[in-house]
Formats: sequence, C-alpha cells, structure tokens
Amino acid sequence: MQDFTRRSLLQGGTALAAAGALTGPALLDFAKAWAQASPWKAEQGAKLTVMRWKRFVPAEDDAFNAMVAAFKTATGTEMNVFSESFEDVQPKASVAANTGSGLDLAWGLHTLPQLFPAQVLQLNDVADYLGKKYGGWTDAAAVTCKQGNNWLGIPVATIGGYMTYRKSSMEKAGFKEFPKDFPGFLEMCKALKKNNTPAGFPLGHASGDANAWLHWILWGHGAYTVDKDNKVIINSPETVKALEYCKALSETFIPGVASWNDSSNNKAFLAGELHCTANGISIYVAAKDDASKKELTEDTYHALWPVGPIGKPTELQLCVPILAFKFTKYPNAAKAFVAFMLEKENYDKWLSGARGYLTHTLNAYDNSPVWTADPKNQVFSQASKRALPASGIGTPGEKAATAIADFLVVDMFANYATGAKDAKTAIAEAERQLKRIYR
Repeated sequence: MQDFTRRSLLQGGTALAAAGALTGPALLDFAKAWAQASPWKAEQGAKLTVMRWKRFVPAEDDAFNAMVAAFKTATGTEMNVFSESFEDVQPKASVAANTGSGLDLAWGLHTLPQLFPAQVLQLNDVADYLGKKYGGWTDAAAVTCKQGNNWLGIPVATIGGYMTYRKSSMEKAGFKEFPKDFPGFLEMCKALKKNNTPAGFPLGHASGDANAWLHWILWGHGAYTVDKDNKVIINSPETVKALEYCKALSETFIPGVASWNDSSNNKAFLAGELHCTANGISIYVAAKDDASKKELTEDTYHALWPVGPIGKPTELQLCVPILAFKFTKYPNAAKAFVAFMLEKENYDKWLSGARGYLTHTLNAYDNSPVWTADPKNQVFSQASKRALPASGIGTPGEKAATAIADFLVVDMFANYATGAKDAKTAIAEAERQLKRIYR
C-alpha cells in the first residue's frame, strides 16, 4: 500500500501560480513599501530563527517561503526557518523557553503561548494593529492567545477539522445527507460498519485530531474539565454519558485507532480503507492532486460536526498561534514579521495557497477567494467562528494548555473505549490529574 501520510503531501510540486500565491517583483515591491511604512523597524543586523509546524499542503509551503524571502530582502533580516511535526513543536519550544535561547519565534498549536507566559514577548501592539485593520479577531482565536488584556501570541490561523466522508458510502448506508446530531451520527457509523465501509477516529496521542473529536464529544454532552472559575468538574453524569457515546462509536471503527497519530486517518482514507473521519482539508487535497484518485476525489465530501445534546456547536478547532520569546535580541524584527504575515497582500493569497487547510482568524477574510474556489472548501471557512477555545468554558492559560498537551481527555476516553478501565476509574484518573494541574 502506498504511504499516503500528511508528510507525503509535501513531496512533489504544485503550481504556485495556479494557487494564486505571491511571486515575483510584485511581492518584493509590496514588501519594500510595507517595510518603509511599518510601525516596527527591524534592528540593524537582525537575525530571526523561526520554528513552525510541518506543512501539509505543498502550495502553502511555497507561499510561506515566498513571504519569508520577501520579508528578508525588504527588511534586511536574516531568516532561519525550520519545521517540525506537531508532536515535536511543543517540546522544542519548551526547551527554548527554559534555556532562553535557540529560537526567536515559535509557530505551534492550540495554546502554545500559554505554556510559558513569562517567557513570551507581549504582542498587544501587533494584535491591535491587525485587529483594527482587518475587522477584528474571531472570539476563540483571541481568547486562546490572551492572558487578561495581554496578547501572548498572535493566532495566525485555524487548521479547521471537519467531517470527511465518502458520499457513496453514506448513501449506501441509507443516509441522504450527513447527520446533524449525535444519535444520527452513531446510526450512520453503525450502518457504515455493517457495509464494511467503516468510520475511524484516533484514540492515540494525535495532538490535533484526537483532541479535536474527543473534546467535541465531551463538550457536546455538556461536560467539561473545569467550570468558568477553573474548578475541576470532569467527574459528572454528563462525562459518563460522553464516555458511553464514545465507546458505542468506537465499536463501529476500523481496527487500530487506539494507536493512531495525526497521519493515520489520512493514510487509511487515501488507501480506500476508511470512509468517514474528521480531518483538515489535506485528505481531499492529496486525492485531488493524485491523478490515480479521481474517483476518490469526486466521492469525498465535507460536513460540519454534528451537534450534541447541548444543542449548539462544540468544536475544538486547531488554532495555530505564533509567539515571540522575550529573550529575542530582535523584538522589532519579530513583531514586523508577524504583522507582515497577516497583511492582506500576503494573507489572502497564502490562504489560497493553503487551499482551505488554513482558516482565517481575522473577520475581514470571510470573503477570501479560497472559500469559493471549490465548493468543497466552504465548510472549512467556519472553523474559527464555530470553535470554542481549548479551555472550553474555563480560563485559557498555562493550566488549560497543559491539560491539552498531556492528553488528559484523550486518555480518559481511550481507556474506557478500549476496555482498559471502567468509566469510574477512567474519570477518577482524569480528575486526579486535572486537580494536580489546577491546584
């Protein structure tokens, strides 16, 4: 079987011009004019080392690299940009925070800046500049990056994850449209399994995918790790109902989900083994770019997350904030680069390069061309607006970020769904760990 993982999407070229990404003299002319007018002037001899998550869509990679090159030329800032897997971004950023060296900027996931608030450079001026210019920030994105009134990072984008499914399999299972509520979704998954066209969602330590769908189930039942005052409330009847629903769902899944990481569902779907999962648009993009997968491409559709008993969307979408470390020798260059990334002349076409993989967090980009370029992209435009912050109804901060990073919710669900622990024990273990974090 061919190894179609998220990383494999980086291999091979995609026509940057077709994606509308910035190239050539126009980009450089804009960058030079921007640098002259920018509120932040890069320090003489500035050198920035930037770590980001691995690119999953080739044209996004090209657009980002073009942007970096233009900034470097226009400002005279030396740029050292390297990428790491989602799983490696946080530990490497933590090493930099603890040692006070190695990185100037880190572009990561969820609430990364909240893990070490004392070590980051406050970006209030950058947030205010961009927010006023581009219609304000979406709620969850802003909450994710703020501590009180201070911005610890800038929410560059949201990697929206939505239901990705084979339309023919859904219809064969007896459903004319994708279910909109939890009971309907469970019935569809049962029917998919019966037809040997199963669904599958990760129960392993998949930083993006596992956290997303399991928090969706938890919150959809009205259960949360902590309340608005950050009191631990995971031990509740609602949590038990969420666990039971998850276990019933998991019994319909393709084998092996307990060990899945963030690449596993991509690989299984593209191999024709999986017929429903939740993911960013990368599965569809990979199929679209492979001439041998024309049939799969035409049969692949996207849908919003079904709504649980609570009666409203409860989506944990993957915010990808960038932070600058306080110990950087070049704070002006760092702020200038972050602001430059989100200017319209860059960002609109960067979104097009990402082909729907990245969703905007500034309201002015609601009508960006990427959302109408392909009707199957449109659902992803909702990701930043429908999301809850990673802290749920609690206060974003280092404690909430730690709970996400340590997979406490994921492990609770996985332990019960796999039969490793009963509901009482799985909840008690999560409660004990949460109380240790929130003491």
